[in-house]
Order: sequence, then structure tokens, then C-alpha cells
Amino acid sequence: MQRTELEAELERIHPASFGWALACCRWDRSEAEEVQQETVLKVLDGRARFDGRSSFRTWLFAVIRRTAAERRRRAAVRRVALIRWWRGRPDHPAEDPERDVARAAEQRSLTEALAALPARQRQVLHLVFYQDLAIREAAEVIGVSLGTARTHYERGKHRLRELLNEEAE
Repeated sequence: MQRTELEAELERIHPASFGWALACCRWDRSEAEEVQQETVLKVLDGRARFDGRSSFRTWLFAVIRRTAAERRRRAAVRRVALIRWWRGRPDHPAEDPERDVARAAEQRSLTEALAALPARQRQVLHLVFYQDLAIREAAEVIGVSLGTARTHYERGKHRLRELLNEEAE
């Protein structure tokens, strides 16, 4: 697609793509505007290239979703860095070693229980809980139908609960 065609198509579907950006940004209008602008820049400067394997709208919506996810990941990294910096300050109270040991044990239990799940259940749960995607989006990412993703999600939550309860007993 030529640049003029890209610009015309972007303008034509702007209202719908902005609505999708809002949904990907948890209805935070300023965040959605940033995601929309970053997406348009990616398209126009060639960092995101339309190859024609799907409709332009479907492809653009995928670029918007990935851009929003990238921004969330960058924000999370900044939050972690800020927390680490804060904890390293001399006036910050020392961590409670017993609480840290208990937290580490809980994390280990959860990691082991997740590893025991079938791959699809683990993937759907990871995308929904750790990547903050909707089940529909998780289905698109792993390439299954929405119904299949919902089944894996429910079965995965049920089995994870069973595994964690077994370990607690």
C-alpha cells in the first residue's frame, strides 16, 4: 500500500480504531490517544507493515493491541524499577524476612501448579492474568476459537485451584 492509501484508510477507520484503542487501554482516553498516535506512526514510518493476509482493519486492530500491550509492559517495568529504588533508600523500613519467605513459598507453589497444567490451559491463564488480555484476545493470540479458549480458561482455573488446595493440605 502506498502512503496516500495508508493515510486514507487510517482516516476512514479512525473512529473504530480509536474505540478499539480505548478498549485495549481500559477506557483511559489519554492512554488510548497515545496508543492510537503511536500505532499511526508505526504504520506510516514502516515499523508495522500491512501484508494483505487479512483485512486492513483486522491487521490495524492487532497492531493497536500489541502497541497497548507494549506500553503496559513498559509501564510495569518502570513501576518495578521505582519500587526497587524506593526499597533501597536508607529511610525505607527493612523488609520482613518471614513475610518474604512466605511470599517466595507461595510464588513457588503457584509456579509449580501452573507448570502442571496442560499447555493450552497454562497459556490462556497466563495471557488473561499476567498479560491482562480478555479471553477473546487470548484466543486470538494462541489461535483457537473463543469457545475453546473459554473452556481452557475455566478448566485451568478449576485445576489450578485443586492443585493449590492439595498442596495446602
